[in-house]
Amino acid sequence: MAKTILLGGTHRPLKGYVSKMILFKLKCDGDHEFEGWFRDGATFDRQSARGQVSCPQCGSSTVDKAPMAPRPLRTLDTSSVEPTPPRVEEVRRALQVLRRHVETNCENVGSQFAAEARAIHNGTSKTRGIYGDSTPEESRALAEDGIDFQTIPWVPPSDA
Repeated sequence: MAKTILLGGTHRPLKGYVSKMILFKLKCDGDHEFEGWFRDGATFDRQSARGQVSCPQCGSSTVDKAPMAPRPLRTLDTSSVEPTPPRVEEVRRALQVLRRHVETNCENVGSQFAAEARAIHNGTSKTRGIYGDSTPEESRALAEDGIDFQTIPWVPPSDA
């Protein structure tokens, strides 16, 4: 079972779908700097032109990309290093911590997730973290409309 979650701009819409994201350093007309994740430069440009990117500090929607230094990739000699996959218990525990965080800090909108995510995106509903259920078709439509969200495995809560 998976839940769909909208937490201020993360994006991984469908199970098995891997999204390459770009982190931009942004600056509003009030000189506040902040970061934003986007699918690509064109997505930032489109959302910015629609007034959908705003400063978290002052709310200004006059936002531009700020200059930033490239972060070079480090290379490692991986010929002698075998990657160790995380243990199942570690993954389950991390997902339980994530679930507890989502349930504590976000509103469960149930099967109305797609409609509420769209309303938040369009500015007709209050901006907030939400979670709930969406069908694959609803998720696909949200992604095609540039609405950023995340699908996460919904493991049973911990016994602790």
